[in-house]
Amino acid sequence: MIQVKDLSYHIDSKPILKKVNLQANVGELLAIIGPNGAGKSTLIKLLCGEIKAAQQHIVLAGRDLSKYSLKEMALKRAVLTQANDVSVNFTVKELVTMGRYPHFDVNPSTIDLEIIDQVLHEMGIAHFSDRSYHSLSGGEKQRVQLARVLAQIYESDDAILFLDEPINGLDMQYQQIILDKARQMANRGWTVVCILHDINFAARYADKILILKQGEVKHYGTPSETITAENMLEIYQTRVKVLHDPEIGYPFIIPLS
Repeated sequence: MIQVKDLSYHIDSKPILKKVNLQANVGELLAIIGPNGAGKSTLIKLLCGEIKAAQQHIVLAGRDLSKYSLKEMALKRAVLTQANDVSVNFTVKELVTMGRYPHFDVNPSTIDLEIIDQVLHEMGIAHFSDRSYHSLSGGEKQRVQLARVLAQIYESDDAILFLDEPINGLDMQYQQIILDKARQMANRGWTVVCILHDINFAARYADKILILKQGEVKHYGTPSETITAENMLEIYQTRVKVLHDPEIGYPFIIPLS
């Protein structure tokens, strides 16, 4: 679970986030959406402890964020960032093994190796585990990176997974592979927080949606509560039609000319 109260963040005198309040529950996928520059990535960085606000009230799994050591954080939460450039030409398995580094000092244990193999199979990449990372397509690389962060916290029953725009630049097949896995981990009992630009994907996969604009929470609730024509016009200055098809079970938007 994640609880945030009145979280603000400034760079010099410029406000980036203004009194953000949110709660992401165990077993829940929270999607964060909003225009470019809304403060979405900054919020993720604050929640995962990468950066700190002057005053912050962030609670992860019932414990104040400031009370975690670096190792405790590494065992509790994992983060898939936007930029995952790899300069050294590691194999796929070597990269996924890096996710287990917080769990061993020199050599991975039998349990570590079992988890590595498990996530390789779950992400459908076991058959090219010995291939060079640089030889992979963009979608394959993203599956490898997600396998790495899953391996980091795999055995935790109440882990927290942060995904910062995990499907940008991917085709439809890989977008669904990544988001299906995020949904599965939430169903398993993890708390998943995911930044998305595709509003329809957010509506499809998320339990709750938080809409940011200019650093402020404008709307927060279920997809049906937040994805409305009025809200899309307010946030994106775009007229849309919202469809409610009982066969798909979530609101679906179509931009209007």
